[in-house]
Amino acid sequence: MTVRKNFLFDDDIAEHLKEIAQRENTTQSQVIRDLIEDKYEEISVEEKLEAFYAFAGSGTGLYGDLTIQEIKANMDV
Repeated sequence: MTVRKNFLFDDDIAEHLKEIAQRENTTQSQVIRDLIEDKYEEISVEEKLEAFYAFAGSGTGLYGDLTIQEIKANMDV
């Protein structure tokens, strides 16, 4: 499915878009699509890295500054 979007650009930006499309021998729409997909991929990678780094320390047995063993020892069981 294709969705039509209308954007407003300053004259300079519109000219830059036109020049980029001409240099890359493609349409202005394709230039915009490529830029959006590149940015989306960048954000996606950043989110995955953040999730990885948040998870990376969980395999050490540490919860904050305590080990599981220390937590168990301090429990009233």
